[in-house]
Amino acid sequence: MPGKTTICTAIPYVNAAPHIGTALTTLSGDFTARYLRMRGDDVYFVAGTDENGLKIKEAAEALGRDPHEFVDEISKRFQSIFIDLGVKWDDFVRTTEPRHFRTSQEFFRRLQERGYIYTGTYEGWYDVSSETFFKESDLVDGKSPDGNPVRWVSEENYFFKLSAFEDILLKHIEDNPDFIVPESRRNEVISFIKQGLRDAAISRKNPGWGIPVPGNENQVIYVWFDALINYVTASGWPNEGWAEKWPATVQWVGKDILTRFHATLWPAMLMGVGLPVFKTVAAHAWIVLGTGEKISKSKGNGIGPLELAAEVAARSGCDAQVGVDVVRHYLAATEPFENDSTFTYDDFYRRYNNDLANDLGNALNRSLAMTHRFVSGLVPDAPVEAEAAEAIATALRNYDAAMSGYRIERAVDAAFGLVRFLNKYIDTRAPWKLAKEEGSAELPAVLRSMLICLRSAEALVSPFMPTVSLKIAEQFDLPPLTRWDEIGTAASLPAGHTVSQPKPIFPRLDLTKKEPMETKEEPKPTTAEITIEDFAKVQLRVGRVLEAEPLEGSDKLLKLTVVIDQEQRQIVAGIRKNYTAEDLIGRQVVVVANLKPAKLRGTESQGMLLAAVDADGGAILLQPDRETPEGATVR
Repeated sequence: MPGKTTICTAIPYVNAAPHIGTALTTLSGDFTARYLRMRGDDVYFVAGTDENGLKIKEAAEALGRDPHEFVDEISKRFQSIFIDLGVKWDDFVRTTEPRHFRTSQEFFRRLQERGYIYTGTYEGWYDVSSETFFKESDLVDGKSPDGNPVRWVSEENYFFKLSAFEDILLKHIEDNPDFIVPESRRNEVISFIKQGLRDAAISRKNPGWGIPVPGNENQVIYVWFDALINYVTASGWPNEGWAEKWPATVQWVGKDILTRFHATLWPAMLMGVGLPVFKTVAAHAWIVLGTGEKISKSKGNGIGPLELAAEVAARSGCDAQVGVDVVRHYLAATEPFENDSTFTYDDFYRRYNNDLANDLGNALNRSLAMTHRFVSGLVPDAPVEAEAAEAIATALRNYDAAMSGYRIERAVDAAFGLVRFLNKYIDTRAPWKLAKEEGSAELPAVLRSMLICLRSAEALVSPFMPTVSLKIAEQFDLPPLTRWDEIGTAASLPAGHTVSQPKPIFPRLDLTKKEPMETKEEPKPTTAEITIEDFAKVQLRVGRVLEAEPLEGSDKLLKLTVVIDQEQRQIVAGIRKNYTAEDLIGRQVVVVANLKPAKLRGTESQGMLLAAVDADGGAILLQPDRETPEGATVR
């Protein structure tokens, strides 16, 4: 019987709430786990918190707190944040748990029995902030490479014979090209090992906090040594059944903890104790700020992922949980792999508008609206056109290849490549024109092709945006598509099934920035007052744009077909400066429904759209902040 597909993520140190950089590691594990579950793997996804460091004890004491109560509180905060970010783990390991104490001590004991641990004197510099030992030559201006203060340490410690594993590690890396990804990081590790590995001090004098060395209560196991063992703790080792969950298929880490720890010390520890080594360690790069500064908990310049989600929800009007998915999507789409990525609020909000509101939201609203308009909401019993079927197959192929190499950002691009194809396909095949042809044989095939592309996109975005995927499935009025082998198949979208009316998920953000202007005090014009009776004469109704196209001979006007109740209206609107025809199809608008018809450029207009005016005189269309029945009265 095959074992589980185990996914581990580096466990964050509980010294401050996670920012988008630290959350990325855990989210990368979640993205991978959700994808592999969709592929049918029996996934075992492990997260956790690192709690045994000296600085944890010192931080608690500085606050007058008991360290155990202190770490309980912070670990629960981490878990709560991860849960609110949609992370779904199968196990969560805290390094202060009794099971981890037992596993760490047994691991230490077996290494000792095999002759890989000895006692000696350590003298050198110690960075309490990162819990890391450094040589004199590693220091920069008297501080650690991370810029933290260091302390001189001279004490009797236990050492691990890391130097004994130089050749073994190099051969393992050479024989297993996928052991370290990306390749650039693999080369860094090889270079590091070839410089010569030093035996590692793996204990400290017992400060009253940490895991005691077995047989010597005066020493505790070095925090980095015990933290790495958490991955094996999750398997249940050395108890019966551990082999079902180990070795891990992939361990997600940040690049800063790869070379010294996860790609050298940790595999050497596993080899020393006689356990199989994990298949792959995937090391993502950093997210840096627009200034080029690294996001750091110690610098206090972190951007909280939940705060960012709440901000985009408040600013756009999207659902709060959708706001979380917006953050998940951004981090997945910009996942720094070989090189660091730069976070700016401008880029974050542009991606919201471009990827989500314009591309995915537009594809959803247009496809479902036209299905209701042209075939009463029924999935046509017609074949999928060849170009749509090929687009789905290409997306699946590219997505699978990307995730096989842990290139999450490329998988997101493959999913949204299908969404972009769908919008272009709708423009090219123009179902609104086919609908005008009596008994068109092409219209059912085009509509079914549109819907099955959308249904496939629903599944492909689900590892990154589980809430959004579920909301799309709800609008199909079908269970979520959770099996990879069903994507793009006829069974995923039964003919004759009735889909729901579209419900916009991503209200578009107005990113227009007004420059400050100097104004002079001028007499305010007198505003003519009207009575409520006067206002009541204006009938404002909610409509939906069914068709849109540029008005021939004008670079400012669009000709729209708007549905109000069961009635179709032709409306000519001067909004082409800010909107394309593709922006509008499927969108709800507010219409002055009892305006006397007028002719614009020789074309009759049977109403007027309500719009605000931006700083450049362009139109900003008004629309309900949630899906509203067509024809509803506005007052």
